[in-house]
Amino acid sequence: MTTWLEAGLWGLLAGGALVVGALVAWSVRVPRAVVASVMAFGAGVLISALAFDLVDEAERTGGLLPTVLGFLGGALVYFLANLALARRGARHRKRSQGQQPSEDEQAGSGAAIAVGALLDGVPESVVLGLSLLGGQGVGVPVLVAIFISNLPEGLSSAAGMKQAGRSARYVFGVWMGIAVASGLAGLLGVLLLQGASPEVVASITAVAAGAILAMIADTMIPEAFERTHLATGLVTTLGFVVAFAIERL
Repeated sequence: MTTWLEAGLWGLLAGGALVVGALVAWSVRVPRAVVASVMAFGAGVLISALAFDLVDEAERTGGLLPTVLGFLGGALVYFLANLALARRGARHRKRSQGQQPSEDEQAGSGAAIAVGALLDGVPESVVLGLSLLGGQGVGVPVLVAIFISNLPEGLSSAAGMKQAGRSARYVFGVWMGIAVASGLAGLLGVLLLQGASPEVVASITAVAAGAILAMIADTMIPEAFERTHLATGLVTTLGFVVAFAIERL
């Protein structure tokens, strides 16, 4: 199988976790404490993957300065895009209980939430694709981290969409579209950067990692803390340790 096709399939698999989460939220009522706990756990898993697989690898192959600049640049781009979307109704796109506005309350919020979900998912798929460029296969800890974190993201956000009165067609259209876009992002990341220098790949990886960390702090941890409160740190730490153990094993 060609590398770019493999990257697309891994991105589609990771994005598919969002659809699974949305399907669970639409079919059954999952207690908010459970959703929040899994969200906190997923945040810890992602943070571990960022530290030990993405940023560390980027620094070793591309150098400290490109990694730092790329990491900060990714966070800044995410912040600016998220700020623009928040003003259009997508601020609480991962919230499950009443924070998301309906279309009647804020016209255009549905489109903003969809674009926001895309903004959250694309950097993760890009780094999955880039992990294949080293010739060692997909980065398993990163794949596991993204899949685990996407499940509660899809679950929480879909629950919020349902409560805001959005239709099943809209909800599943959004998440299936994000899953396909995730596959395309992984595929395009490999196609565009195949043959690029290690320094360039490292810089792009750092940019994506910075965006992912900003996403965790802006959207995942607030939803987790709202329900689990002081237990959030403990559950997040547990997710971090599990991902670290997977990476070492």
